[in-house]
Amino acid sequence: MKKTFILSAVLLSALCSPVWAQTESADAAVTQKIRTEGLNNSKVMETAFYLTDVSGPRLSNSPGLKRAEEWAVKTLQSYGLQNVKLEPWGNFGKGWEIEKNYSAMTSPYYHAIIATPKAWTKSTNGPVKSEIVLLKADSASDLEKYKGNLKGKIVIFDNQSRINTSFKPDGLRYTDEELEKLAAPPVAAQGGNRTMSADQRAQFMKMRAFRTQVSSFLVEQNVGLILNSGRGNHGTYFTSNGASYAVDAPETAPELEISNEDYLRLLRLIKAGIKVEFEADIKTKFFDNDTKGYNVIAEIPGTDKKLKNEVVMLGGHLDSWHAATGATDNAAGSAVMIEAVRIIKALNLKPKRTIRIALWSSEEQGLFGSRGYVATHFGDPKTMVLKPEQEKISAYYNLDNGTGKIRGIYLQGNEAAGSIFKEWFSPFQDLGANTVTIRNTGGTDHQAFDALGIPGFQFIQDEIEYNTRTHHTNMDTYDRLIEDDLKQASTIIASFVYNTAQRAEKIPRKALPKAPAATGN
Repeated sequence: MKKTFILSAVLLSALCSPVWAQTESADAAVTQKIRTEGLNNSKVMETAFYLTDVSGPRLSNSPGLKRAEEWAVKTLQSYGLQNVKLEPWGNFGKGWEIEKNYSAMTSPYYHAIIATPKAWTKSTNGPVKSEIVLLKADSASDLEKYKGNLKGKIVIFDNQSRINTSFKPDGLRYTDEELEKLAAPPVAAQGGNRTMSADQRAQFMKMRAFRTQVSSFLVEQNVGLILNSGRGNHGTYFTSNGASYAVDAPETAPELEISNEDYLRLLRLIKAGIKVEFEADIKTKFFDNDTKGYNVIAEIPGTDKKLKNEVVMLGGHLDSWHAATGATDNAAGSAVMIEAVRIIKALNLKPKRTIRIALWSSEEQGLFGSRGYVATHFGDPKTMVLKPEQEKISAYYNLDNGTGKIRGIYLQGNEAAGSIFKEWFSPFQDLGANTVTIRNTGGTDHQAFDALGIPGFQFIQDEIEYNTRTHHTNMDTYDRLIEDDLKQASTIIASFVYNTAQRAEKIPRKALPKAPAATGN
C-alpha cells in the first residue's frame, strides 16, 4: 500500500468546520462486550504469526500468498463464518519466489551483502563470480564501448546517492495538534500546478525509454548479474520488481537490490581504482500453472428478514512484497479484519445485515483484487453502469496503514457520515480514537468502492515506522507489529462493522460519481 492524500474539488469548497450533531447511538452493552473480547481475549497476534512467519512472503500469485489464503479460509471456517471461499477476480499473471539468495564481495576482502533479488527476475543459473564492471551510460552511444565485454559479468551503475544522518525517530504517533489539523477542513493549495510540464514529461519518458534500452542491452550481452541500490538506510531497503509478471513478458537479467550502505561501499572502492570481485548464487522460480488472482471471501449472514440481503464489508489486502514477510503491509490489516469478525462470532452477535470480510490479492500491483471484485459485483466505474448489488451494500471499511492504532477515520468527502462515526468513536476515546476528517486518503482498496459511489472508508492510524522502516522493506517482519495497537484496531472495527449492520438505514452516500469523459484520438 502506498498512502496518498487527495483533495477533491468538493473538499476544497468554502466549507466552515463541520459540526456533526450527536444523534447516532450504539448499544452500549454490546460495545462493552466487544471491548472485553477484543482487548482481553485477542487472537490477532496468533493470526499475524500465521500470515507472516508461517506463510512467508506473499507476493502476488506466489506459493506464500496461496499458503496464507488457504490458512485464512480454514481459520474463518473454524470461527463459524459461512460461504467461505477463494473467489477469482480475474487474470493476474506469473507467480514467483526466491529459492536461494547468496551474495558477497570477495575482494579486496570478504563481506556478506544485504540484498534481495528484484521481484520476477530470473536466476543466475548457478554461481556467478567476476570483477564488478562499473557501467556509465547516458545515451545509446555510450553503451557501444561495453558491447562484447559483459558476458557473465556483474554490473553496477554509477548511481550517485548519499546517506544523510537523521535526528528524527523512526517511530512516530500523531500528536493532538496534528490530529486537530487533520480534522480541520483542508485549505486549497496556493501556488503553481504540481503536474508535470510538457518538457518534464518528455524528459521522463525519454529516461524511461533509455532504462528499457539499457535493460535490453544487458540481456543481449548475457550479463551475469545486475547490482542496484534500494532506497533506505541502516540496512533497510525498499524493494520493488525488476521484471513484469505478465506471462509473455520479455526476459530480463538477474538483478539484486542492495542496501545503500553496501552499494555505496562497492562504488567507492571501484571509483578509487580498487579491483572489486563479487560472487552470487541466486535461484528464483516462476509459477504459471494458474495465472488467476483470488480474494478470500467469508460471511456472517444477516438475521433480519428485511435487511439480511444488505451487506456490510470489511477488508485489507493479503498480498505483500517479497524481501520480508509483509507484516505491517499488510498482514496487520488482514489480521485485524480476521480478528474483528472473530470477535463478532465469539460473542454470538446476530447482525441484522450480512457482514462480509474480503482479503484482497494484488493490491500492490494496482488494487487488482478489490477492483476486480467491485467490477464483478457492483458495476463498472469507467461507465458507471451499476449492478443490483451496488444498492445493497451499506459500507466498506479498510485497514492498510501499518501496525499503528486507529486514531480516527477519513470520510472521503462523505460529510453525512460524520455524525454517525463521531458517535461510534465515543466509547473509544480513552483508546485514542476520536478524529473524524472530511478529507480523502488514497493508495489502497477502499478507493475501488468509493469510485463506484459506495461508502468506502480507510481509518486514520499512527504511522509508527511505516514510511521509514517497514513499508515495502526487507525489515517488514512480525517483530515490527505492536500488539496493543492491533487489539485496539480490531475492537474498534468490530464495533463499527456491527453498528453498521444494525442501523435502520444504510450509511449515507455521496452523489454518484460521473463516468469519466471519453477521450478522442
